[in-house]
Amino acid sequence: MQITPELLRKYADDAVEKLVGDDYNILAVYLTGTMVTGDTPFLGGTMDIDLVFIHLGQPQISREIQKVNDEIHLDISHQPQRDYSDRLALRTDPWLGPCLAEAVALYDPQHFIDLTQASVRGLFNRPGNILRRAKGQIENARDEWYKIRPLPNIPGPHEVMDYLSILDSACNAVSLLVSDPLTERRFLANFNERAKRIGHPGLYPGILGMLGSLNTNKENLVSWVQEWGSTYKNLPEKGRHPRLHPFRYSYYFKAFDFILEGDHPEDILWPLLRTWTLGAGYLSESDPGFLSWQSALSQLGLLGDGLAQRITALDAFLEQIEGAIADWGVKEGA
Repeated sequence: MQITPELLRKYADDAVEKLVGDDYNILAVYLTGTMVTGDTPFLGGTMDIDLVFIHLGQPQISREIQKVNDEIHLDISHQPQRDYSDRLALRTDPWLGPCLAEAVALYDPQHFIDLTQASVRGLFNRPGNILRRAKGQIENARDEWYKIRPLPNIPGPHEVMDYLSILDSACNAVSLLVSDPLTERRFLANFNERAKRIGHPGLYPGILGMLGSLNTNKENLVSWVQEWGSTYKNLPEKGRHPRLHPFRYSYYFKAFDFILEGDHPEDILWPLLRTWTLGAGYLSESDPGFLSWQSALSQLGLLGDGLAQRITALDAFLEQIEGAIADWGVKEGA
């Protein structure tokens, strides 16, 4: 079967129709992600359809994954209406702002999304508002950098996730100057392109260095993907994060294969490390999956003394991004 934009939209519409019929507390639903941003939705022959359900009260769950077929799944976010109460503030929100600016309403009987979008889109691309969204992210990264020190004597998955979260905020500060927030699978490839667009191409090798790319090679990466796969498949069924849902295995695995065959195989480091570290947090320290993760992270210099050194070096990387944002602000008169 040929997958067309019309068929993808039908998958989304069918899911909305079913879920809205089952829950009368749903105020509105919108489509977001690559299906509305213009990016190619498929990577390695797989993709997700991003839907946001806005509830009148507090939803029972915040996120769920629903399978469409082996290549496509729905990634559904459930949010309370109160998150959208300050419409003007949404304009400078680094996550909801860009999401709403390009969203497509799929269910909006009370015109809630129409009214909210009108407020968000007004002056959304004004340089001052762009700069506020970017500054919010780099300030968050800097605050978290202060909090992460000093590390415990034996850092584990939790500390590595904190470190990656700081990098996430910092890199998204750059991305928000010219585009939307970075998505997980394309994180490094898109960061490379967006760093060039603001005239700071050196930020891409900088983030690779922060991930320890100089300590590995393609052969290691191929081996690690296999070990990641074993860990992923053996995670506990109950309590695992929706990002690690069994339906998302091929979504990551096939993307890894695709990236490994490209010009920048090291670009798998971001989604590989994020998901593998998240998964390692569910395992005992004697579990083979934990030990394989530990070995890979140690080689990359992201555990023990190596992680402490990376966190010290992170100060300089954050300064580079702060400088790039300041340069952009001067250039744009913001």
